[in-house]
Order: sequence, then C-alpha cells, then structure tokens
Amino acid sequence: MTRVLVAGLGDTGVLCAGALARHAMVRRGVSVTGVSPTTGLVSGQELGLRLTRPDAWSRDYRIPYRSFRRLDRVDVVHGRLVSSDLAARTVSVVGADGSPRELGYDVLVVATGVANGFWRSDAVRTDDAVATDLADRHARLAAAGSVAVVGGGAAATSAAYNVAVRWPGKRVDLYFPGERGLPQHHGRTWAGVRRRLEAAGVVLHPGHRAVLPTSDEPAPGPVAWSTGQPAADADLVLWAVGRVRPHTGWLPDSVLDEDGFVRTGPDLRVPGVDGVFAIGDVAATDPLRSTARNFQHRVLAANVAAYVDGRPLQEISLPGRRWGSVLGPQRTGLEVFNPSGRPFRIPRVVVDRALQPWVVKKGIYGGVRR
Repeated sequence: MTRVLVAGLGDTGVLCAGALARHAMVRRGVSVTGVSPTTGLVSGQELGLRLTRPDAWSRDYRIPYRSFRRLDRVDVVHGRLVSSDLAARTVSVVGADGSPRELGYDVLVVATGVANGFWRSDAVRTDDAVATDLADRHARLAAAGSVAVVGGGAAATSAAYNVAVRWPGKRVDLYFPGERGLPQHHGRTWAGVRRRLEAAGVVLHPGHRAVLPTSDEPAPGPVAWSTGQPAADADLVLWAVGRVRPHTGWLPDSVLDEDGFVRTGPDLRVPGVDGVFAIGDVAATDPLRSTARNFQHRVLAANVAAYVDGRPLQEISLPGRRWGSVLGPQRTGLEVFNPSGRPFRIPRVVVDRALQPWVVKKGIYGGVRR
C-alpha cells in the first residue's frame, strides 16, 4: 500500500487531496490521508465578503470536508502538525483532544499554507469556534464608525471596498506604501479598481508605510507611519499588510528557505528529500506563490502518480502577474481582470446559478453535497 499524506486541507490542499483520491480510485494499493486543524474548508479567499457578509461567504467558502465527494476516499485527521521525521517518513500530529498521534507516509504533500494577517490560522478549531470567530469580527466591524484598512494588496482593497459598500455611512480609509495599490497586478487592474474604490467613498492614502504592531488583530487606532505623516486614528484598524508567515514550524530547517518557505523545484518536489512535494502559498516556487491557484493541483497529482510509478515528472508553468477577481462577488455580479488588466463582468445570476454550483463546486471540486 502506497500511503500519500496531504499536510493541510485549505484551498490548495483540498484540491490536491481530491485529485490524488481520483488517482487512487483507479490505482489499487494507494491510500490518501489529509491533516487539517479544522473540520472543514475555511477558505483564505475573499476577505472583504468574509468580513461584511459572513453568511454569504460561508455558503461558498466554508464547507465541511464530508461534503466534498472527492474526499470520500480520503481519511481526514483533525489536528495540528507539530513535527516530522523526513528520513523515517513520519509526521506527528496533536489532535483536537490534545492526544498525540504519529502518521507514516510514502509520499508527503506539504500544503499547510501561511498565516496572513488575522484571517488565516493553523490553530486547531471546531466548526463552532470558526463560526464564532466570523461573527465576532463582523460585529466589531459593523459597530465601528470609522475603519482604516492598511495594505495595498488584493485583500486590503477588497476589504476597504466591501466595507464601504456594505455600510455607506462609515468612513473608510485605505493606506498603502506605494504610489498605487495592487503592485502585483497589471496597472490597468489598479486603474479600474481605484475608480470603484473612489466611487464607493473610500479615501485613498498612497505613500503611507505603517509602523507595524506586534499583533495583526483588528484594533482601534491610531496608526503611526514610518514615512513621516501624522498618526491616523480610526475606530477599527484592519491590518492587511501581507505579513505572511508560512506554517512550517513542524518541518526541519533543511527543507526551508531563509524566509521559512519550503524549497521547491519546478516539478514541485522538495530538493534533497525523497518523496516530499510542496504546493500552494507555503511553497517557494515563485514570488507570486502561483501554485496556490492556476490549477497546479492537477500537476501535483500527476507528478505524485509519476513518482510512484518511476516515470518522468512534468514542470509547472506559472504566470508573470496576478489576475482574477479583486473585489469579490457583488450584488451586480463578479468582475474579473485578465492578466493584461482588462475586466469582464459575470452577471450575478450566472455566478449564483452556474459559476458556483457548476463550474466551481462540480467542475473544480468534483461535486459538493448540500
């Protein structure tokens, strides 16, 4: 029996485990196990929607693992990875009840993701704890009369826009260090998003680099700036500064780069260690961490199968810019920017009746039960 262990069942890990399970269905003698600190997918996508409309967000981005049809053949272990012995091919997990457990593997897929601000965590949580956290953050945001969003990436712009649209009476300020936001997107994308931010009443503050606090938790202001501007006050400050920390404390330093990400080759294998692959935000494939999207889970699954069979592996192909939706689903639909920064809009009825149920849940995930 070839044992494949997927460490992490977030956005990328779920796709990988599902794709690997499909391979296992047609290949006898292969088992797939996934390890996750939660009992279901808690997506890292669409921060703005998550904060402002948590019930709508939960419908598409918070899904119990038992609802994914492709995970029916995956043994899901609820716990937190604490250590590993890559020579012995074992990992140690502490379960939700505090009990330790050792899991063996023949192939290890590292997809543990990253901590990014206050909305991604590797803490062991029940579904009720996740729901309480979502409701608490939403309530604190709803009660604030003024909100300062600090950061210039997609998460920050999405949060600022969605807060302004959800509560038109709030003052919403967006502070970012460069001359423009969305530095990893095409300039046309920022131009289009900027128009929407300004139309929604968001006040833009370029050239503001914050003095970062010790915690990313939303909290009252003021915010101090290392770029010399007077401190800015707000009832609530949302930190979305991209202070990314990979969830790799359970791995040896020998497989990590200087920033703690997993060193990964173009075929997604970890150099110098037999039987270990890495994918998603935790993998040091490229500066954009592009294997967290762009359907690279299919390459991962094919390469694991090729590795088991002793066949050559294929290399990933990565884009040069980020692209896709920035502001997330709105009442009018979903606006998507292509790699050259040109937008196209998907009407809301198509999003609700075709994109989510058929393209995403059936086509990409392989079927999601109600």
